[in-house]
Formats: sequence, structure tokens, C-alpha cells
Amino acid sequence: MNKIIELRSDTFTMPSKQMKDYMFNAQVGDDVYGEDPSVNALEEKVARLTNKESALFATSGTQANLLAMLSHCQRGEEYICGQDSHIFKYEGGGSSVLGGIVAQPIEFEIDGTLDLNKVNKKIKPDDFHFAMTKLLCLENTHDGKVLPLSYLQEARKFTHDKNLLLHLDGARVFNAVIDLDIDIKDISACFDSMSICISKGLGAPVGSVLVGSKEFINKARRYRKMLGGGLRQSGYLAAACSYALDNNIKDLQIDHQNAKKLALELEKINQIKILSNDTNMVFIELKDTNVDLLINYLKNKGINISGTYDELRVVTHRDVTSEDIDYVIELFKEFFKNKL
Repeated sequence: MNKIIELRSDTFTMPSKQMKDYMFNAQVGDDVYGEDPSVNALEEKVARLTNKESALFATSGTQANLLAMLSHCQRGEEYICGQDSHIFKYEGGGSSVLGGIVAQPIEFEIDGTLDLNKVNKKIKPDDFHFAMTKLLCLENTHDGKVLPLSYLQEARKFTHDKNLLLHLDGARVFNAVIDLDIDIKDISACFDSMSICISKGLGAPVGSVLVGSKEFINKARRYRKMLGGGLRQSGYLAAACSYALDNNIKDLQIDHQNAKKLALELEKINQIKILSNDTNMVFIELKDTNVDLLINYLKNKGINISGTYDELRVVTHRDVTSEDIDYVIELFKEFFKNKL
């Protein structure tokens, strides 16, 4: 099989011919001057989709989250987040290094939520010994897990009562939208700000969008320039994001189905335990099996997969077909049969 089946992340998606044609024909200008029509159209589209006052195109989810942190918090102020959240663990400590913002992580619950009672205990009193707690950050989805709308509404009320701001790292928020069969407005209504990554499962090559109030986005735009994110003819990239939003959201359901199919079949293998399967992610525990041996075996057969210690993470996306999943299942079974 000549095709490489990429299961390490949904960031490996390639732009389709239709998307590339759309990019090539995009109308562009100078976005730093606010004159790129394709960027302006994308920002207006996402603001409308989320029912927020304004939106800002950013190069990545990491940049969009950093812009949110810098815009919400002053130096010496604190945000509360999950211990294994992307903002805290995988974004290079940018808010602390560049913004002097203090992180207060707590452990996630098994369903991907943060226990609001535990959050409450981490809110600092108004005392000069402590950093001032300013912001709560949630992540949807987290490890593929979808946060229930009722929980988001509870978090909204909680932060309002505690005089905190609420930000969503919505890197895969459309996976949550598809899973819950709701409108993204239902989710965005719960948050002061939200980042949306369009270069993951939706298939754009580059780009995220940050949404919030006009005042918030104006502040974030200043920080984007400060961080070197003021691009010029970025409409070619924005056009890819617009195409993805117009054409690729419903396809996420196929990714969820493929992940479910994979989990159900792999669970039949004695040496495998499925730890979780939510949306487009499958987490696998291996019993008495060297992870590196399995990863290398699959790689030699054209399948890329990631894992550490005795666990694997498999992520389906729009460039992985149902037939690809059949082949992956076949290779897993072949590996464990030969191992015996």
C-alpha cells in the first residue's frame, strides 16, 4: 500500500484541490492596513457564526490563545486551567514568558471537565501575598472528550458570580458541535472569548480565529502586531479557512464514525484495552507489548501512529477513509498474531 495513513494528529490534513483553487482565486490586500477583503470576510463570517461582536485571524491556535491571555490578564494576574490543557502544557509557557501571567493548573476530571468546586478553592483572596485570579480557561474538546452544554452554562454562571473571565480553547470545538448536534452559538454564548483552530480536522493549512467583544479584539489585534502576527496578503490563508468552514464541518461526523469503528475492532484484541474513544480520538493501552515495536511495525507498513510508555493515541481526520481504517485494523491484528 503506497498511501501513508497518518493517525498521529488531525493537523496532518492536506488542502484539497478545491480548497487550493479557492485560495488561488482569493481577493487580497494588506491586512495590517485592514484592507485584505478575504481576511475581513473570514473574521466577519466567524463573528457571525459565533454571535460575537468581533473576530481576529491568527496564525495558529497557540497564537490565538496567547492573544486571549494577554488581552484578559495583566502581569502578575492568574489564570486557572487544566493540568494537561494545551494552553498550559503545550504552548511553550508563552503567557508566563511573554505576559508575566501566573498559571494555576488543576487536574482534569475523567470527563474532561474541571470540577468547579476545586476551581473555587484555587481562587486567590484579595491579598497582596497572592497573584490575583482573573481568568478560567476550559478546553473543548479535551482528549476528544466533549464538554456538556449544561456544564458550560454552569461554568458561565460560576465565573460571573466569582467575577472571573472565561476563555475557551476551542481548537476542536466543531467536533463538539457535531457530537452534541447543536449550534456553535450555544457554546460561544458561555464564554467571554474563544479560539477556533481551522487547521486541524477542518483541513485548512494554516489558521485560527479568536472571537470576543470589539474592545477585547481591538486589544488582541495590538498584541498580534506586537508578536509579529501582523501579516500582509494573508487573504490566501484566510480563504482556505473560509472554504473549510463552508464545506468541511459536517464531514467531522465521518471522522467520529471512523474512530468508533477502529475502537470497536481493536477492543477485540486481547492485548489491547481501549481507554477512551470520544469524537475523533482513540486512546489505547497495550498489555505486555512494547509500544515502539508496534509503532515501528505500523510505520513500515505505511501507518503513522504516536504513543508513549504503554499508551497510543490515534486521531482520525478527513484524509483517513473507512477503507484506511480497515487496513489499520488488519495490521494491528497481524502484529499481535505474529507476536504470539
